[in-house]
Amino acid sequence: MESTSERLLTPGEVAALFRVDPKTVTRWAAAGRISSIRTPGGHRRFRESEVHALLRGEENADSADLGR
Repeated sequence: MESTSERLLTPGEVAALFRVDPKTVTRWAAAGRISSIRTPGGHRRFRESEVHALLRGEENADSADLGR
């Protein structure tokens, strides 16, 4: 199962990639600019493939402007 599951990134990991504060990533998720998954403990996680697509500029209609 591990080989088919996608790696999930923490807000801190996403923030480091975008060079923003982790709270900014949390705000993006709350605003629907980037999708997130909630862990059973309530923490946000982000799909690695989606984060890298956003970094490459492959934006979804819902995540057009990340406030940069």
